[in-house]
Amino acid sequence: MKKAIVFGSGISGMSALKILEINHYDVILVDDKTAMKSSDAIKILDEISLFIKSPGIPYVELVKKSLEKKIEVINEIELSYRELKKKSPNTKIIAITGTNGKTTTTTKIAELINFSGLKAEACGNIGKAFGDIVLENNNLDYIVLELSSFQLENLKEFKADIALIINLTPDHIDRYSNLDEYYDVKFNISNNQNEEDYFIINSDDKESMKRIKKIKSKKIKISNNEKSDSDIFVKYNNLIYNETKIIEIDKLSLKGKHNLENMMFVVAVAKIIGIDNEILVDFLCSTKSIEHRLEDFLKINKTIFINDSKGTNIDSTKFALEAYPNCILICGGKDKKLNLLPLAKLINDYAKEVYLIGENSSLMLKELEKIFFERERIFDLKTLENCIIDLKKRLDLNQKNIILFSPATSSYDQFKNYEERGKEFKKMIRLYFGG
Repeated sequence: MKKAIVFGSGISGMSALKILEINHYDVILVDDKTAMKSSDAIKILDEISLFIKSPGIPYVELVKKSLEKKIEVINEIELSYRELKKKSPNTKIIAITGTNGKTTTTTKIAELINFSGLKAEACGNIGKAFGDIVLENNNLDYIVLELSSFQLENLKEFKADIALIINLTPDHIDRYSNLDEYYDVKFNISNNQNEEDYFIINSDDKESMKRIKKIKSKKIKISNNEKSDSDIFVKYNNLIYNETKIIEIDKLSLKGKHNLENMMFVVAVAKIIGIDNEILVDFLCSTKSIEHRLEDFLKINKTIFINDSKGTNIDSTKFALEAYPNCILICGGKDKKLNLLPLAKLINDYAKEVYLIGENSSLMLKELEKIFFERERIFDLKTLENCIIDLKKRLDLNQKNIILFSPATSSYDQFKNYEERGKEFKKMIRLYFGG
């Protein structure tokens, strides 16, 4: 019997394990916390023919030794794709990546496809494993797949029928040697595409356009500006596709510049797959915001609480601060080794006070002090609960307040993921403030 290692026992790893067992592999689960230790797994590599690396795991010694021994190292996305092509070859893949807006765009594309009467599931970095969706479904028209840069590593055969990159801004310097490496990995989403496939690109995004020559498929360009060389753009407050008006911007149910960008990608997909314009407009006017992304979840008297736990990088929090100026911001989390000065400047421009949490709170404090943000407006309290207890003591709910929780980094120092972090924020706000 063939032997495989699955390295990592999270959602992705357990999905890979199921696929391998169905395909009659003897599977060894490796996880330094819950299964065989990686140091022990090195001793059995000569028996292994396939190695599945979970995306969050860096290139530690076990992975390097496997590559040295010429063992095939892939990830759950690649494994699931191979299973899909055997099991449901007619199901098409729409793959989405970028630094900001991935989850909203992925969710809304899947919702629109189902709204139109076709069958789609959203999965990948959004929380459901690609492999689980492949194993559970036989009759999907589309799988809409959100992919992080980590999930775009170790791909070989994977091919998207429609691929898109929303935008590229600095992130994950703790993983990659430089920003160009991070941006180049994002473009793996176009691997194996040919002239029959589609690639949707943001022509306003400098880093994306620098790499446009890598694209072999049909290109659809979107732009927030009036651009004659873009297929989808804004003109006189209207969303335009190939010189034809789709909808007035003011009628979009999701507000803000970032959501306009996301909806342009949704429109591009709709046009590629042939969704009727009346259905598309109906959807754009009625769809709701997703949980943890600028989620206005509670109002008590004149105080509004906003859950933006999905704000996992500086650019994402920038959108949130622009949407809610003069707010009380709660931010911080895992130290991604990024330059925090741009975030400090944004806080200075938009926030009246800031609460700092997490691993990078002391670093953030130093950057705020450098730009002379008044110390009495900074509360370095390390944990979310400490912040909420202090807010409870200080806030007058009858005064106009906006409490914005937008961490500007990932959650892994104190929480399992951004969903757990957002749910904990909402739970504690209701616990201490009621409502």
